[in-house]
Amino acid sequence: MNRTAQFPEKNGRVALILLAVAAGMLALGFASVPLYRLFCQVTGFGGTTQRATLAESVTAEKLAQSAGGRTISVRFDGNVSAGMPWTFGPEQVTQTVAIGRRNMALFSAKNNSSVPVTGTASFNVEPEQAGPYFNKIQCFCFTEQTLQPGQAVDMPVIYYVDPKALDDPDMKGVEQITLSYTFHRKG
Repeated sequence: MNRTAQFPEKNGRVALILLAVAAGMLALGFASVPLYRLFCQVTGFGGTTQRATLAESVTAEKLAQSAGGRTISVRFDGNVSAGMPWTFGPEQVTQTVAIGRRNMALFSAKNNSSVPVTGTASFNVEPEQAGPYFNKIQCFCFTEQTLQPGQAVDMPVIYYVDPKALDDPDMKGVEQITLSYTFHRKG
């Protein structure tokens, strides 16, 4: 068999392998953001808070009774990204809360533009090690928010700090948790 006849066949195979690798890398690039978000939500990595049910909060409240009424300060922060024509922020900057007890914080938002604007809120918790213990039961950040021109609304967050935080050596000395939101314009 002629050696020159083998090259086009080998080149075609190499081209297909490289095309498959490139397609796989492209697919991973698109999947990386949702996979990273899922990883952060499951582990609390990067200060990602946890989502809890009402039943889980009742269990945490029962555990809180053994916490002896320990409290922690929670600080709230609210921002808007560039190009977002809203005013947004917490109605109360700090709360001192009993660990394990459900609490509610209110944020206010106003659309300062002359057109309806839809936004989504990204969030995080500092210090990062508090992420796995900061549980939100209800939050405006779970869904998109649309405000009509000039509309102002109050947006509640119902949350609790899991009593398991008291057993984590990384949480020793943490006296304040900051919950921060940034609203981004959708579309």
